[in-house]
Amino acid sequence: MIQIQKEMIEDIPVLHVGKDQVFKEKAPLVIFIHGFESAKEHNLHYAYLLAEKGFRVVLPEILFHGERQTESSQMEVLFKFWEIILKTIHEINVIKNYYVKSGNTDADRIGLVGTSMGGIITSGALTKYDWIKAAVILMGSPNYEAFALEQIQKLKNNGIKIPLTDKELQDQISALEEYDLSKHLELIKMRPILFWHGVKDNMVPYQPTYDFYKTIQYLYAEAPERLEFITDKNSGHKVSRNGLLKTVDWFERWL
Repeated sequence: MIQIQKEMIEDIPVLHVGKDQVFKEKAPLVIFIHGFESAKEHNLHYAYLLAEKGFRVVLPEILFHGERQTESSQMEVLFKFWEIILKTIHEINVIKNYYVKSGNTDADRIGLVGTSMGGIITSGALTKYDWIKAAVILMGSPNYEAFALEQIQKLKNNGIKIPLTDKELQDQISALEEYDLSKHLELIKMRPILFWHGVKDNMVPYQPTYDFYKTIQYLYAEAPERLEFITDKNSGHKVSRNGLLKTVDWFERWL
């Protein structure tokens, strides 16, 4: 039987999902990061299928979302987009440490996956944490600085006033550099990474992520099976069922 438990790690609400025995014995861990304007409960289908394969799955609530939602407007939260991302990268490590210290998580078998903003967070976390043994990036972007500049340009083109000076904007973009996987290829270390992206995605553009994948292929020359990019020609900003199943398969293979 699959169990779902609500837990609180410091001030982070999470859903902890797994078979009965996962709550009693050591198991591999997959952390699932949801997207912008989503919530942890919206991704339980991933957790269920992963749990069926014997994984401990933890779905945290991201700052300003779900249980952590505030009175801030959608636009106010949007302006905190990168703050949320960097905060979550820190919180992922807090979550990992909690479950490893519990004694029931195999520290050598930990994976990270996210959709959209969660995929962007997954990319950034790869620059910081060697303990991530396998990753899945669904509709995400590893190109932090370039994507941030694109966001700013879109807002300006739509006549939206950004409540920051040019210097403040530049300082924020500069702060992203250390998390920008496209600037730190040496940190990939041939870890198994699966990308899934829809060609028609109008939120997180397909082409820059695909170009990144092509750029890093040479890093996997000795083990090309550890890197994969799934292109869905018919999808926009929504992961297909095939993408869901391939995510489960990836962790089953590499964790």
